Amino acid sequence: MKKSIYAVFDVGKTNKKVILFDEDRQIIDEHQQVCLETVDEEGFPCETLTRLSQWVQDRWQALRHDTHYNLKGVNFTSYGASFVHLGANGQPILPLYNYLKPLPAPMQEQFFAELEQSPVDFAIETCSPRLGMLNSGLQLYWLKQTRPEQYARIRTSLHLPQYLSYLITGEAFSDFTSVGCHTGLWNFKLGRYHDWVYREGIDDKLAPLTKDSIASVVDGILVGVGLHDSSAALLPYLQENEQPFLLVSTGTWAVTLNPFNREPLTPELLSRDCLSYLSPKGEMTKASRVFFGREHDFQVQRIAHYFHVKPDFYHSLMVARPYDEASLSFRPWCMHGTGPFPDQPATEWDLSNFSTAADAYQHLMHGLMRILTESINLIRKDEKLIYVDGGFARNPLFMQLLGWSFPDAKIRTLEVPQATALGALMHMEQGEAWKKTQLLFS
Repeated sequence: MKKSIYAVFDVGKTNKKVILFDEDRQIIDEHQQVCLETVDEEGFPCETLTRLSQWVQDRWQALRHDTHYNLKGVNFTSYGASFVHLGANGQPILPLYNYLKPLPAPMQEQFFAELEQSPVDFAIETCSPRLGMLNSGLQLYWLKQTRPEQYARIRTSLHLPQYLSYLITGEAFSDFTSVGCHTGLWNFKLGRYHDWVYREGIDDKLAPLTKDSIASVVDGILVGVGLHDSSAALLPYLQENEQPFLLVSTGTWAVTLNPFNREPLTPELLSRDCLSYLSPKGEMTKASRVFFGREHDFQVQRIAHYFHVKPDFYHSLMVARPYDEASLSFRPWCMHGTGPFPDQPATEWDLSNFSTAADAYQHLMHGLMRILTESINLIRKDEKLIYVDGGFARNPLFMQLLGWSFPDAKIRTLEVPQATALGALMHMEQGEAWKKTQLLFS
């Protein structure tokens, strides 16, 4: 008898995964794929869209016809701020431009000059700082201004998670999690697209916006609409606990998410690397960011080199030392322009005051935690529960110092394996009732 399963395609910048879950949401298998980058017409690195598309379609066909499994549903989650532009024949006609690709400064200035409002007011309304191509709506403006012939050929522009779903269903949708992730497209105050989107006719290039979790049913298999990865990762925690909480998602960035803080962003918060996302139902989730993991890894390499130890020396440190004044000497190198102290210049941290690598690392963690604590407090109200996921959830010093920084809160980790993929699965499961209704009246 075939085992009933669900599949989630989790597409990262480097690694692409398809994760198989059983009906109890337990992971039973995982397949990884590395798609080497190509370059766009200007030589800037970008996703190899043809290879990614072929991999998704090949895995889909293999799962459908697998003799061991009965595929009940499939969903998609990926990084955001990335558009796939489809032509009249429904096929991509432009590269999948990298969100790190610089936008020409004169064009950005032209955009803000035409807004008839200040960049600060625009940032408040769209709940995002100025982030260049990471404000993915400006990619469409850039194409219209600099590549008008190619822009005119675009029938529909889909954010990447929805394009992956489209590959299977042929149904084109926009979803709130992709539209609401620092795109510059959405007016959070009015709950609709921003005026500039209509003024430029950008709305004509966007697929219909849906709150449904299911795009279609293909041969009896549920196919989800797709989710932005940050929003997907939050869903398992929302289901786990009804009391207000914060989620500190750690990795290269430490992103703190607060789905219970719906207060408008202020100019100060925006200037200190705070923004807002939209949930799958179009509700605000406030967030703050720190370049925590990047700074940590950079300084660990410096410490290891300075004290002639292996880069993994800190793995044996299990107990945090109490704070002392030497921790005030920490100076970040990688954080300028980001985080809660964006004006702090990049400065080389002096390691000569420390006698051992372990001593330096203890003070590094205290210094980093001081910055992270400030970032968390920017969006914290009075939540008494803080979840931690990602790599630093397994760092004993990190967890101890976070607890010391928030003595009034309970610090927990669910150790949710593949939280992003699990969130996409949970969102798709909401479509079971939809499927039954469709079948009833078909």
